[in-house]
Parts: sequence; structure tokens; C-alpha cells
Amino acid sequence: MKLYPIEAGNFKLDGGAMFGVVPKTLWSKTNPADSNNLIDIAARCLLIEDGEKLILIDTGMGSKQSDKFFGYYSLWGKHSLDASLSKYGFHRDDITDVFMTHLHFDHCGGSVQWNAARTGYEPAFKNAKFWSNEQHWSWATQPNPREKASFLPENILPMQESGQLNFIKRPVSDFLPQSELGFGIFFADGHTEKQMIPHIQYNDKTIVFCADLLATAGHIPLPYVMGYDTRPLLTLDEKEHFLNAAASNNYYLFLEHDAHNEIITVEQTEKGVRLKEVFTCDEVF
Repeated sequence: MKLYPIEAGNFKLDGGAMFGVVPKTLWSKTNPADSNNLIDIAARCLLIEDGEKLILIDTGMGSKQSDKFFGYYSLWGKHSLDASLSKYGFHRDDITDVFMTHLHFDHCGGSVQWNAARTGYEPAFKNAKFWSNEQHWSWATQPNPREKASFLPENILPMQESGQLNFIKRPVSDFLPQSELGFGIFFADGHTEKQMIPHIQYNDKTIVFCADLLATAGHIPLPYVMGYDTRPLLTLDEKEHFLNAAASNNYYLFLEHDAHNEIITVEQTEKGVRLKEVFTCDEVF
């Protein structure tokens, strides 16, 4: 097995929204804001090469939305999904599986693109199976008013219409079931319904793709919960369980949204679980 970080692009989000009720004087110590109160955000995906499988976890925003849409997110930097794949000798047509932690636009927008005539949409990975789960798919395709702006039909429905959509089966009694793709999954419901957090066994390490369960290293303290989360008190419980396990088992936490910290470990302290070490992907992979 080989792992590759795939940088799908950088953007910015409101720092207050990213940290909920936590005062700016606290969160700005780890995530400084610009003059518009925006903080740096990454869309760092993960590519797994395992035998004949080439599995991409999440796909970033993509490029099909309007300039007005992207203007809300202050895109910055030169990263792109295609350039990042090419860096490691791959093309999007090589991808066999696209695993989506959840279907918010910044995690799955790159899964769908305009067709050649720009009259409609088509999957951006023509040879891949797309993986979600039935509960989250239902949640995303029948969205509540709070999340409706994050679940864009053009990002989601073409995967089903093409016949490429597949659902991960979730054993009800199994906390960390093994998926059809060969890695364990922690299902988390605080951010959105049935977000999937992959746990990947790599050499002697457990690599966890944190998605929005832990957006940045600055979100480690338990009360630091995003204002985007639909069930913040449930996020507190899920984070506590997850971070305790991460500290006890020395998980390597792959941060999808932290523009400046790629992989971290955590440890128990008198103040609770806190940051232990920071690594680049090159140092771990």
C-alpha cells in the first residue's frame, strides 16, 4: 500500500463560523484571521494505492461552480486536484474508487464536472465507483434548511444517475466496521448525519482521515466545535471518544482542512487531549 496527499485547492472560511461559540481571542492563537475575519482552509484529499485499487478520499470543491460562488470562499494558492494527481503519476481516469466522507460541497464538489457541451453534469471520474452510505445519502438529497446550501444537487445526483453510486454497508452493532474498501470507518453524526471517518492501517501506523470531525489542529480542545455542526453536543461526545482513542493508540491524524498542519498526533495532558507532534505527509508516508 502507498499513500499520497492530494491537494485539491485552498480557500478561506469565516473564523467565527469555524469555531462556533469560542471567542476569537482564543481561536486566533492557532488559526489567525485576515482583515475580513477569514482563516486559511485546505482541501487535502488522500489517495490510497492498494494492489489494483486506487482509492481517492474526498475531492474538494471542484471547478464547475460560478465565479460568484467561488467569490464567497476567497480561493488562494495554486493547488488543484489534477495537478496533484499528476505529481504522483496518476490521472483521474485511473481512479477506481472515490470515497466521500460526506456530501458537503467542499468535500464532494470535485466528484462531478460539466459535460463536454456544458449542457449538464457528469462524474469527473469515469471509471470509479462512488461510495457514500444510505443514511447520509438520504440526508443530503432531502436536506434540512440548515444544510441545504451545502448539499448541492449538481454535486450529488449525477453519481447516482450514472450508475456509479455505491453504499457502504454499516453493521449496526459494530463501532468501527471494516468497509468494502479495506479500511475501518467511524460513523460520526455531530457534524452531519453519518459522516464517515476512515481509519487506514499503513505499515505499523493507523492513519485517520479526519474530515470535519477535526477540521484543524486548532480544533482539538473539546469545546472548539464548528458553527456548521448540526448537533454540536453530539460532536463534543464524538470528539472526546475519538481523541481519547487517538491519544491512547497514537493515531496519525490526517487533517483535510488545516492549511498549515498536514498530520498530527495527540496526547493526554492535565488539560485533556492536546497536540503532541506535527508531521508533513512526506515524513509519515
